[in-house]
Amino acid sequence: MSTSLSRSEAKDLTRRKLIRAALAILDEEGEAGLTTVKIAKAAGIAQSSFYVHFKDMRHLLRVLAEEGGERLRGSMREARRRARESPDDLERHRDTFRIPLEAICRHPELLRIQLRARHDPSSSFRDFATQKAAAYREHHAADLAALGYTADDERDRRRLEMIAEAVDAATNALAMGHLEGRYPDLEECADILTALSRGALRLLRSTSGGPA
Repeated sequence: MSTSLSRSEAKDLTRRKLIRAALAILDEEGEAGLTTVKIAKAAGIAQSSFYVHFKDMRHLLRVLAEEGGERLRGSMREARRRARESPDDLERHRDTFRIPLEAICRHPELLRIQLRARHDPSSSFRDFATQKAAAYREHHAADLAALGYTADDERDRRRLEMIAEAVDAATNALAMGHLEGRYPDLEECADILTALSRGALRLLRSTSGGPA
């Protein structure tokens, strides 16, 4: 027996169809391929319905980045929690990098858009992209602090932030290298990031009195 959707459920379903269609077009054609006509057609709805859910294309891109980023941060937070519970389990540590690498490779154009926007003063997306980068940096730094590495003064906080930013930048670079074919084995990329991260943690141990 079929069950009719409520008005809010139908609206949410249409919104999800638009988001899935936009991601598919973005992955296949890049940002230049995104138009309201293409998205609506791919979603199987009237073009006018697009504006019921999104003010414009920039609003849609923000939603794509926000929703994807929130899911990724949640998955990474859980992976880092498991790694903290078993600090000697190298595979759990490797998971903390495998997750973001795989996420970037699923929808690489989202990262490319944000990286371009961060370095383009004329981009209307620049402030948002900068805020997202800061959120990832703070999220990672907070995880390091949760491991027991002190951040009691400005120097310690700065070092935590620098390590977090460096590891995030390396993650982005190796994911892009994988997509470009230079680093074909994604597991090897995770191994390199794990080694970089563990080296950074040893640095923090030696200078901040963190856990042995």
